[in-house]
Amino acid sequence: MEFSRTRRVLVTAAALITAVPLAVVATMADAAVPPTPPGWTLQWSDDFNGAANTLPSSSNWIIDLGHGYPGGPGNWGTGEIQNYTNSTNNIKLDGAGNLRITALRDGGGNWTSARIETQRANFKPPAGGKLAIEGRVQMPNVTGQAALGYWPAFWALGSPYRGNYWNWPAIGEFDIMENVNGINSVWGVLHCGVNPGGPCNETNGLGASRTCPGASCQSAFHTYRFEWDESSSPKAFRWYVDGQQFHSVNQSQFDATTWNNMTSHAGYFLLLNLAIGGAFPNGVAGHGTPTAATVPGHSMLVDYVAVWSAGGGTQPTTTTTNPPGGSGWDAFSDIQAEQATSRSGGVIEAAEGGQAVAQLRNGNSLRFSGVRFGSRTATQFVARAASGASGGVSGLVEVRLDSPTAAPVGSFAIANTGGWQSWRTVPANISGITGTHDVYVTFTSGQPAPYVSLNWIRFG
Repeated sequence: MEFSRTRRVLVTAAALITAVPLAVVATMADAAVPPTPPGWTLQWSDDFNGAANTLPSSSNWIIDLGHGYPGGPGNWGTGEIQNYTNSTNNIKLDGAGNLRITALRDGGGNWTSARIETQRANFKPPAGGKLAIEGRVQMPNVTGQAALGYWPAFWALGSPYRGNYWNWPAIGEFDIMENVNGINSVWGVLHCGVNPGGPCNETNGLGASRTCPGASCQSAFHTYRFEWDESSSPKAFRWYVDGQQFHSVNQSQFDATTWNNMTSHAGYFLLLNLAIGGAFPNGVAGHGTPTAATVPGHSMLVDYVAVWSAGGGTQPTTTTTNPPGGSGWDAFSDIQAEQATSRSGGVIEAAEGGQAVAQLRNGNSLRFSGVRFGSRTATQFVARAASGASGGVSGLVEVRLDSPTAAPVGSFAIANTGGWQSWRTVPANISGITGTHDVYVTFTSGQPAPYVSLNWIRFG
């Protein structure tokens, strides 16, 4: 989705279809998240239950706005023309257990719609295990000329993309469900490597498509699923619709660098959006979209989104690649806050399936000895943070090298995020770092009250 500038119709892969018992197919508008099958663990979900005409949970979702990320490519890198808003005219819960994203056009011909992404950005399988990302979605119920330019999508982006909007496609993109122009087909696509060309044939990506089983994609809900399997040999990605596999790629198709770049970082965040126009619908139509015949007011409905894991022990994001006592910390992998070499202040609490250092305040600090940056220059600091601070209480999270009193090389400010378990992945720019250093994370505030909890940090 993110950079599909020249994509054309992908070949249908009907020969790959096989049955998968984990998927649940239902026709009613509001179906609960399916029961977790034996051997799997539910990592995260949103059922979109809530009062009608309210926004989705801010604890789960970030609402993207405008025509692109600040400092990123225009029109979201795809050529789509709509303005994303947080208006309930464009995005809302419908009161019947669904999220509704609606594309609208005003009297001046300007389109608006909506796009959201998960607060969490660490979805990946446990080492040697599996990850499944699933959503039950009805595409906008519009076809033919009236549908030209409609581009609904359910997808995932590698977490290093946050705050650095020019590292695509190396960080990886999984398009779990894409559709354009009201065609009765679902596309599944992998983006990776370099652009243009490379092992993923960018900007097209490696993809396949097929018609939706039974009722059309537009007239009914269907279940779209992506699985990342680290337990198979070779390791593999697989795409399903209503339990039927229609696309797969595996590790043997890629060089080691390409595979590691898209699988060895902290994980992925999920996105739901309804775009209008852009390279994909234009390429399929053979001309620019939308047109005067395109009818506004149609919606993508999302019943639930869920993420499961299986096998392999605990999620890899709950431990670091190089814990204390080993050969130091890898700066570019998640470094768990509770495993700091030394800690001043805060308390260790359960968080997101692991642990975090909670309720840090002015003057507190965490020290990580021997963090290895090597010759690769780090220009970004990313932290998983939450705050239940009372109104008016805020502070800085700072990074210092080799001394807790050295000048900060970077920082970000944080205030209440909605609660001490309302986690957000927050990026900050830093001055370039190479070599090996003791890293101090320090906390500075003008108030004595605690203002932040920290789950993990990493550099990029």
